[in-house]
Amino acid sequence: MRNKKKMIAAVLLLIFFILVLLIIDKKIRINLLFANKYEIRGVDVSHYQGDIDWEKMADESIDFAYIKATEGNSHVDEKFHTNWENIAQTDLCYGAYHFFSFDSAGETQAQNYISTVGSLDGKLIPVVDVEYYGDKENRKNELDRKAITKELGVLLHKLEEEYHTKPIIYTTYSAYHDFIEGAFDEFNLWIRNVYYTPDIGMKGRWLYWQYTDRARFDAYVGEEQYIDMNVFVGSRTEFSNMLLSM
Repeated sequence: MRNKKKMIAAVLLLIFFILVLLIIDKKIRINLLFANKYEIRGVDVSHYQGDIDWEKMADESIDFAYIKATEGNSHVDEKFHTNWENIAQTDLCYGAYHFFSFDSAGETQAQNYISTVGSLDGKLIPVVDVEYYGDKENRKNELDRKAITKELGVLLHKLEEEYHTKPIIYTTYSAYHDFIEGAFDEFNLWIRNVYYTPDIGMKGRWLYWQYTDRARFDAYVGEEQYIDMNVFVGSRTEFSNMLLSM
């Protein structure tokens, strides 16, 4: 009997270590187990979701939405204005995000966002998406990190001047360690981690967490069948402080 118990314990221990290795190797996603404890949930969208029925989306047990507005120094998301106008007819809290370009001046990127989005009175704090794109990560040794960080700083501070609040930085782990860490520690973070909670290694540093890129709703028809889901770390009262009063 004692040997049988030892064998069972050994098997269970082996299974545990295998699961841990699969999680570390990102073969298993346990994010939903951690995300379920947060009460404030929302989506982020761009033109890839195509036509969105925001009235229908508002019935999907979500509290907020961030809509892609701009990218670089001149690009405007083709669905931004339509999404911005239609979501205003719902009770959802909403805001706009900018996709940061490594190849454009921070000042002109800020102006692109400001001229496109306009006032954020009653809207959520602006977000700047900082992540590798295209083949940038494969060529990271060729990038001028100092120059990129400088232009990102210009963009963030220009938006802060315009909207009287520090923008939130959306980022991946690789971009965080390469461009954000140590340079913009005073800014709140929105972390993308679709495998496990960012509390592992970044507890206390994040405000939003994109916990999955595989959610599906019937409220949109577009090129991308999935939609990103996110949670806010705080309470409903704390979330209300994310809305700007200009």
